[in-house]
Parts: sequence; structure tokens; C-alpha cells
Amino acid sequence: MWKPNQPGTSPQASGNEPPRQPAAPQTPSYEPPARTPTPSAQPAAVSDQATIGKSLVVKGEVTGSESLYIDGKVEGAINLPGNRVTVGRNGQVAANITAREIVVLGKVRGNMAASDRVDIRSEGSLTGDVTAQRISIEDGAYFKGGIDIRKPGNDGKGANSVATSEPVKSAAAATAHA
Repeated sequence: MWKPNQPGTSPQASGNEPPRQPAAPQTPSYEPPARTPTPSAQPAAVSDQATIGKSLVVKGEVTGSESLYIDGKVEGAINLPGNRVTVGRNGQVAANITAREIVVLGKVRGNMAASDRVDIRSEGSLTGDVTAQRISIEDGAYFKGGIDIRKPGNDGKGANSVATSEPVKSAAAATAHA
């Protein structure tokens, strides 16, 4: 009778498979990781802004299609048309900046061309010429250079040729008038 029990234990081994059914609840445990990409997709939409941290030093040309926050050092050129460039309180930039919007909280040496606006906050320092539709300079901010306010209609027609060649000429003209 013991031998028939062995085949009986095989069905009992099948009876042991229901304890393997808790493995089926492990399948729902895979669903939370499926839910994890959904929240991670939301921060991806929020993190459309790249960051150059305090300890980073970049030398060369920075280009791209997302906004940039600079808290380190950048030397060269920053070309992010249609996006926002923010120079943080610890940021030190020695570059010409082209962007839709530029906010200065740190130190910048170079010319700026913004299709929309330039903000120099009270902690900020800018030495260079500004070409923009709007500019805001808070009390306590340091600014040395020329300002060229472009109307929206003029900006669309000749922005590329004007932004590359005339800021140097307008800098001399602005200095001569000052």
C-alpha cells in the first residue's frame, strides 16, 4: 500500500502547488512597479530643467532644448533658444547667453540675447550687453553694459542676424552715449 501512496503523494504534490499560489500574489507585486513609472513620468515632465551643480565646471558651448539652471561655473557660449536659463546664486558664467528668458542670481560676464525677458535679481551681477523685449533689474543688483529693447514685431523678422552682429556695435554705441 505504500507504493500506491507514492502516486497518491504525486497528487498531494499537486496539493502542494496551491501553496505555490502565493506566487500568484507576487504577480500583483509587479503591478506596483508598473505604477512606479507613471509617477516617475510626472517628475520627468517637471524636470525639463537641467542643472549644472556647484562643483561642476563647463568649458565650451552648451546647447539644447530644455531649460538650464547653473549653480557652477560655465565658460564659453550658452545657446538655448525658446528655453529659460537661470544663473543661481553660486553660479559664475563667463559666456554669451541666448535664450527665451534669462534670470541672473549669480555673476555673469557676457552678452545676453533673450527673445522674451531678462531678470537681474538683487543678488545678481551682470557685466555685458542685453538684447531683449523686457528687462527687470531689482534694487541691489549690479549691471554694467548696454540695453537694447526689441519690440515683438522686430524680434521675429531679423532676430538671428541682429543678435549675432549688432550687440557688439550697440555695446560701443551704448558706451559712447554713456
